[in-house]
Amino acid sequence: MKLHTSTVHGVITAIEDIFKNNRYADKVIERTLRSNPKWGARDRGFIAESVYDMVRWWKLINKVSPSDNTFHLFGTYWLLQGNELPDWKEFKGIDSKMVEHRFNKIQDRPTLQSIPEWLDEMGESLLGEMWDSEIEMLNTQADVVLRVNTLKISREDLMNRLAEEGVETYAPKGYKDALVLGKRQNIFKNPAFKAGMFEVQDASSQLVAQALEVEPGMRVIDACAGAGGKSLHLAALMENKGRILSMDIEGWKLQNAKLRARRAGVSIIEPRVIEGNKTIKRLKESADRLLLDVPCTGLGVLRRNPDTKWKISPESVAKVQEIQQEIIQNYSGMLKPGGIMVYATCSILPSENQDQVAKFLASEKGKAFELIEDQKVLAQESGFDGFYIAKLKKKA
Repeated sequence: MKLHTSTVHGVITAIEDIFKNNRYADKVIERTLRSNPKWGARDRGFIAESVYDMVRWWKLINKVSPSDNTFHLFGTYWLLQGNELPDWKEFKGIDSKMVEHRFNKIQDRPTLQSIPEWLDEMGESLLGEMWDSEIEMLNTQADVVLRVNTLKISREDLMNRLAEEGVETYAPKGYKDALVLGKRQNIFKNPAFKAGMFEVQDASSQLVAQALEVEPGMRVIDACAGAGGKSLHLAALMENKGRILSMDIEGWKLQNAKLRARRAGVSIIEPRVIEGNKTIKRLKESADRLLLDVPCTGLGVLRRNPDTKWKISPESVAKVQEIQQEIIQNYSGMLKPGGIMVYATCSILPSENQDQVAKFLASEKGKAFELIEDQKVLAQESGFDGFYIAKLKKKA
């Protein structure tokens, strides 16, 4: 593939913004693409994929590169992809044989898999022999998965409609509302998306709403709703009958949920900002179902957000575990006796998952609950994101 100066400069600028200014990769890529509307689909794809790949393999690239000059780092990345470098002055000083020699000398997993050493140690201590295959899988590019909005169209009809437009998909087994794109593309421009017929949502994430066993007419609280993806799925499972309270401490996220609900034809979602314990206390024993999709390290979704591994630290992992326990302790009171609560994370660490549930069940408030079942979804086994889903029942 031939390199072009404008798109390579786009990648360089984005990488510097991510690592020098500590910005989020997805936001930087979005801003970079918006800044040059003349780039075509191929150029935009090249920039997005190159930036994500460089972020994913950042430690490895830095180890092998002749210097920390960003052009040298890009050139090293390009060679590691099996490509040849053009004769540009920016790439002077990069010797492909030296890059290959340095790469072949690397044997330690943290560098080969491009992760911080503390994270490698934590992963191995918590996941044992599963860690090697899991981190390898989490370093691959994720598929684009759609969740069919069954309020508007069936999975088969959406599949056929997209096929007529040249968008090939397949239906993965065990995920009743999911379609996986045959190849990556900007699906947001598709008329079916604009008509609210689907959302982009990983297959593992789609298991969360299903675990809640909702029925039409129920009162459901999605207490960490964010931009409302799981609330929308719950609304479809409830046939848009009943009431869903989509709550979050961040009001701006809920604004996005409103827009998405309108597009999806959902009328039962009521956004509500959590302004403190008063908001929670007012809703005591008011929900038939309670979803706690709690903040987490996000280690199960590294395929989508590779910059996560450079942003978290042992301190932030400990802090998020405190927040998780606070949420399950404080928010669980909103569930009616006899109701079902789902505790979920997009993490693969037992310390954020089954250990948190066990700690809750052993506590005073947790005595009112029993664990029905839990699901540990690893990327290496599912082919999708890593997730944890625990289903608990409040004793009548």
